[in-house]
Amino acid sequence: MANIRLTKPTIAVLETLLAATDDSPAWGLSICRDADLGPGTVYPILDRLAERGWITSHEETGPHPGRPARRYYELTGAGRQQSMQALEARKARRFGLGLAGRTT
Repeated sequence: MANIRLTKPTIAVLETLLAATDDSPAWGLSICRDADLGPGTVYPILDRLAERGWITSHEETGPHPGRPARRYYELTGAGRQQSMQALEARKARRFGLGLAGRTT
């Protein structure tokens, strides 16, 4: 499973996917709303995550009167693990670098 570049938009999408639950699943436009990003940014990120095996998606099967069926996105087991590791490593690098440069 290949690593991905952790840009701010990618981080926002990953955090949104990590926060999704069975009661509140992540679907395309909800990810855009929660990550505060446009669909032109979110959907290419979702495509890259899917290509690398980090997420799966499926179409809504229940009734959806008056609107198109939603596509739900979910982190795979390995994708969830990779996401958490990547975000933790990034946080450690950011805080480690910030503290190393300080003089008190």
